Amino acid sequence: MSTSEPKAGERISGVRVSDDSIEVDLLDGRTIIAPLAWFPRLLHATDAQRSNLRVIGGGFVINWPDVDEHLSSQGLLAGAPARAAMSRAG
Repeated sequence: MSTSEPKAGERISGVRVSDDSIEVDLLDGRTIIAPLAWFPRLLHATDAQRSNLRVIGGGFVINWPDVDEHLSSQGLLAGAPARAAMSRAG
């Protein structure tokens, strides 16, 4: 799979995590919603761990240091679950 440089509009402007989903707002106005089941580290994290996040990588990556999880806006736009979630489903 080839990757291209992220576009400015794909920069992350907001993140919300609930018990069953993650919502990521982008600067271009889009909101990405993905099931938390795709990201087992976040699914099994505490509320405090889910709340401890930071946007890094020039605004294109969300990092949860307490659970060692990183999600990029490009990966979310591509609909890419975490590798562990994919291997369990397959």
